[in-house]
Amino acid sequence: MAPSSSSSASSASRGRGKGFALVAAVYLLGLFIGALDTGIVTPARTVIQSDLGIGEQMGVWIITIYTLAYAAAIPVMGKLADRSGRKYVYLASILLFGVGSLLCGLAQDVGSFWMLLAARAVQAVGGGGIVPVATAEFGTTFPPEKRGLALGLVGGVYGIANIFGASAGSLILSVFGQANWQFIFYVNVPICAFIVVAGLFVLPNTRAEQVKPIDGWGIAVLVAMVLSLLYGLKNLDFFDLGASATSSDVWPFLLAFVVLLPVFVLIERRAADPVLNLSYFRDRDIVITLVLSVITGVILMGIIFIPQFAENVLKLPSGSGGYVVIVLAAFAGVGAPVSGKLIDRFGVKAVLAFGLAASAAGAMFLALVATQFANMATLIISLVAIGIGMGFTIGTPLNYMMLAKTKEREANSALATLSLVRSVGTAVAPAVLVAFIAHAGMAIPDRIMGVLPDAPGGQSIAQLASGQAQGGDGAGLPDDLQQLMKGSDVTTIVANVKTLAKTEIEQEAASAGMPAEAVDAAEQQYLAAIDDRAGDIESTFQSTVDEGFRGAFLLVGICSLVGLALLALYREDRPRPGQAKGEPTR
Repeated sequence: MAPSSSSSASSASRGRGKGFALVAAVYLLGLFIGALDTGIVTPARTVIQSDLGIGEQMGVWIITIYTLAYAAAIPVMGKLADRSGRKYVYLASILLFGVGSLLCGLAQDVGSFWMLLAARAVQAVGGGGIVPVATAEFGTTFPPEKRGLALGLVGGVYGIANIFGASAGSLILSVFGQANWQFIFYVNVPICAFIVVAGLFVLPNTRAEQVKPIDGWGIAVLVAMVLSLLYGLKNLDFFDLGASATSSDVWPFLLAFVVLLPVFVLIERRAADPVLNLSYFRDRDIVITLVLSVITGVILMGIIFIPQFAENVLKLPSGSGGYVVIVLAAFAGVGAPVSGKLIDRFGVKAVLAFGLAASAAGAMFLALVATQFANMATLIISLVAIGIGMGFTIGTPLNYMMLAKTKEREANSALATLSLVRSVGTAVAPAVLVAFIAHAGMAIPDRIMGVLPDAPGGQSIAQLASGQAQGGDGAGLPDDLQQLMKGSDVTTIVANVKTLAKTEIEQEAASAGMPAEAVDAAEQQYLAAIDDRAGDIESTFQSTVDEGFRGAFLLVGICSLVGLALLALYREDRPRPGQAKGEPTR
């Protein structure tokens, strides 16, 4: 995507004028709601799953479908911005985002999970035009010596919105009630309407002077490649890699990616205006930047599990864990603009290294300390470290690195490529991380059964449920009762166990022909015994679930350390005499 030199010049002049403040406000507001929507769903995910009757593995698709469609939309929207101008593509993207948000809310009234997924995809297509276009406007408007500060502003808004989204989601659920979760989507609608109206009057339009033929075949093949790769990777079970790799949900899609890759390369080499600049992948520093972008996507997605983790360790009601992320959002919000200013002074490599180190320290502390010593203090320490790391990592440094290694006329395509590659991390990471939690959740029924008192007659609840005289454990429970156990949280596990026990005692008593009075007496006695062991039940549930979170957060920490090692290979350009820091060297 190549804006003309005249466009760039006018952009630079706007960056120094008062009118740009209004332009910046419209772009930043759109950037804020686009990023907010990733996190705003997080505390509501379990609520939505319960309301629509779906499990954990399906529920993660509420987030995954957004990242898949977002990744596929980025290059398409970027090329459209070149042809029609940033203004109209940006406003059309906002409109799509608003319509998608409206449909997401209506999905609750219809009671359709599939409608929700389709609406999330519409949202994502809009998001694919919001973030890259807004970032490119800032990246090409300010002079090179202030580029770090400008991108720091973008990174700050983007980072705060991503992280604060969880808290906003919890607040909306508290105000409107969990039964009205659709309002987490409806809140976007009036904001989108305002941006569209304001943007029509405020935003200037920039476009290429010479519009080349659109790379239609390249776009089609790229979208097919991205969807195939991400869908295949998403369905891999990293606890059973060999078996899952041969699944019909994995190997055909990965094979399709492998087959389409050389076709795409051939198309792009012949295209007059390729949708993806293949020369980027021949530059070592750009490749390092792109891989780091994937890693930061993984780090960012690790945040979506913090509210659920907080609910478990602090025994908070479902949907309220997003409030604790305010701490993380505050430090990330301060860190992002500060990191931008520090980049202008100390260089991007040092700033990003500090951010990755802080992210690694916070994630490791969360995994190794907070899961063992579950309290508010250890959680806050982790969130502060991760928040600082996020502020110094997400957005600003990588955008800066990409712009420093590419020509200004390629700024839009360069940032779109960066966003596309980051989406690989944000799309695959939730599926990988949730696998740790889901795997730990499979052990919940057995472990809970192990701490329950014997039911009347000396049998366990599992034995009563399965009709067996021995060998009772969680595996003997009927599917509906196992789902009751797995769908519990730490605040409901005791109540759900009592529901299970009551159901099974009544069924067993009915089959044995026991009188009602005797059944009631035995039932009350057993429920009282469960209350006596409530602490053991809750701690067993917490420790089991924390095993899953420990694995997920360890992976985030390891990825941060890998990124730190990779960053050491990046060659940071030193300004030539008379050249401003941050100005591209080629």
